Amino acid sequence: MNEEDQAGDAHGFPTRYAEIIVALLLLLFGATVVYDSHRLGSSWGSDGPQSGYFPFYIGTLICISSLVTLAQVLFASWKDRQEELSGAAAKQQKIFVTWVPFKRVLAVLIPSIVYVLFVQFIGIYVSSAIYIALFMVWLGKYSWLKSLTVGVVVSISIYMLFEIWFKVPLWKGTYNPLALLGL
Repeated sequence: MNEEDQAGDAHGFPTRYAEIIVALLLLLFGATVVYDSHRLGSSWGSDGPQSGYFPFYIGTLICISSLVTLAQVLFASWKDRQEELSGAAAKQQKIFVTWVPFKRVLAVLIPSIVYVLFVQFIGIYVSSAIYIALFMVWLGKYSWLKSLTVGVVVSISIYMLFEIWFKVPLWKGTYNPLALLGL
């Protein structure tokens, strides 16, 4: 373990915050399902359940379970603060992830999110070539020539596989840069 890893083990992202974030995200997801199911029809019609009937109740269960989780986390943190105020020994917060591994995950996650956004604008072929090349240079420490070659060859291979052999066109983007090549 190097010094950077040892320094990162002392502090990190607390489990409590991770639980709160996940509970809120699930609550948002459940509320979206409930809202959309109600829009579709979530009651029992003359011919049986409407199309949103079962998703409505699944969304309701997701909302209830996320609220219970949120209440448990908040109650536990309130209880811990009360113990600290009463003079009991302070508990050390449980760490969900330390900062060094979290930064490593973000080093892959953030470029992946940017890649997905780029696919919308310049298409899957050009975005994939750029994404592969940049990752090879940045994380793999390959030369620019090798990286660009692999990125372009993989994108051409995907193009040939889907567009020519399978006759399935993939998204070329809102601003199709391949239009300059007649593709």
